[in-house]
Amino acid sequence: MDEAVKPAGSPASGRRGLIVGVGTAAVLAGAGYAWWRTKQKPAGGGAPTIDQSGVQQFWPLEFETPQGTKLAMASLKGKPLILNFWATWCAPCIEEMPMLDSFYRQNSAKGWQVLGLAIDQPSSVRKFLEKTPVSFPIGLAGFGGTDLTKQLGNMAGGLPFSVLFDPDGRVRQRKMGKLSEADLQAWVGSA
Repeated sequence: MDEAVKPAGSPASGRRGLIVGVGTAAVLAGAGYAWWRTKQKPAGGGAPTIDQSGVQQFWPLEFETPQGTKLAMASLKGKPLILNFWATWCAPCIEEMPMLDSFYRQNSAKGWQVLGLAIDQPSSVRKFLEKTPVSFPIGLAGFGGTDLTKQLGNMAGGLPFSVLFDPDGRVRQRKMGKLSEADLQAWVGSA
């Protein structure tokens, strides 16, 4: 019998199934843990418990904009801020951009800020913004931006990832996945 071809019930096919099963379970466990961390609530059922430890490292940062200027995160303190991590290759990110832009245009006079941090190559971001301009500022976080999302609570490292900061610079809400109008309205009520 040829060694490369094993019958369906052979020990090699059983091990392969076990490896696939264990790998799938690990992926599901990691995704479940990340979801649980973003939805974690205190025993009283009140507001979400948010770990603020990674926030201290966020405010001193500066990012280059697609236009080549510097954008200091500290300059955004003092007003509510929706920080959105996105990429040009991320379909849900692209789908939520017009909604975020509309939110910004409608609420910036009320003190709301929106900032998009692109986890992408600068040339791709510039090309995208030429075709789909937005009113809110964009910073170029590069692929290192994934580490920043993790510091802000995105343990899975997925995109899109959004964070609501209150005027004092504390995280109030986080969401992994595409934002909805209902999310934005709830966030306005919680800031």
